[in-house]
Amino acid sequence: MEAAGQHRIVRAEDVAHMGITEVIRHAPFIYSQYRKLVSAIRREKPSVAILIDFPDVNFRLAKHLHRLGIPVVYLVSPQLWAWKRSRLQWVQERVTKMLVIFPFEEPFYRNRGVDAEFIGHPLAALPKPSVAREAYAAHYKLDPSKPWIALLPGSRWKEVTANLPTMVQMASHIPYPCEYILPVASTIDRARLQEFVKGWITTSTSAPLPYIHLVPDAREALFHARASVVASGTATVQAAVIGNPFVVVYRVSPLTFALARNLVKYPPEIPADTDRYGNLPIAMVNLIAGRRIVPELLQQQFTPENLAAAIAPLLAETPDRRRMVEDLAQLRTQLLPDPTIQPIKRAAEIVADLLTPPKLEASQGVPDLNR
Repeated sequence: MEAAGQHRIVRAEDVAHMGITEVIRHAPFIYSQYRKLVSAIRREKPSVAILIDFPDVNFRLAKHLHRLGIPVVYLVSPQLWAWKRSRLQWVQERVTKMLVIFPFEEPFYRNRGVDAEFIGHPLAALPKPSVAREAYAAHYKLDPSKPWIALLPGSRWKEVTANLPTMVQMASHIPYPCEYILPVASTIDRARLQEFVKGWITTSTSAPLPYIHLVPDAREALFHARASVVASGTATVQAAVIGNPFVVVYRVSPLTFALARNLVKYPPEIPADTDRYGNLPIAMVNLIAGRRIVPELLQQQFTPENLAAAIAPLLAETPDRRRMVEDLAQLRTQLLPDPTIQPIKRAAEIVADLLTPPKLEASQGVPDLNR
């Protein structure tokens, strides 16, 4: 947006801090930057505001924008349909147009008096990678005669350390050799990840563990892998739109998991039943489908043995694999009902409509479009 001519008041990278102590230490500066942004809004009075996700800040900005009579377009809905439902009142009061990227979100908001539109999911509009398997194998030194399994443990370091060891241990429970691909998220330092993988594998007391091939692009890895193990999050949607069969995993602290089980409540727009352990589905693909089309292994169920048992049927030409491939193809059409309408282009059209100046009588002159 800055390259396109927008004037940037606050740099997101200057206020992006993770961890309780980090946030507390930088709180005065973060708050000063927030006040700077609010002051700029009051001073310049933009014609329209586009807020993207990030509810803790954006809902507060929406309050100031609404008071100034500035239309607010909210792109990518916070997961109010899962928890913090009380924030829905803020959407009703402050948001002019809610643009959502999951199909069940439009009826959720419309049934509660919010002008919402499902524009499609941007990931579903991306073309599939064009790199041939042979070229990919040669570049990353993979054996094309073996099945490849992509491992996506998450985009945060804490997720990597919690999820990756179990993913790697799975290899000793698969009865034939496979190759393992690990995409490096942009938020993870590659050298640090490489040292972690090397150190963990060499000090492991379990059966011999496989070599892990680090690659830069998750979409290419998912496209070429036979099957994948994916930590719950956006990566599950990436795997779904690519059409790669996968297993969803996740592990957090027992306290966090217990709190989440009590807080997360799905509305009628999301049909969801608990599993035999009393867990609601958490994978976005299962929520969109309204049923469990991919297996979920959470907390104590996320073990090397269970993971190997879940992914083994996806490596061979089995009815389970064929059914999942068909389900994922159907899900892709749900995420992009009309391939001729690109989600981001549709969002731009909606913003442009809000920018259209009102028709004025000739005697009233021409409105100032520079505002």
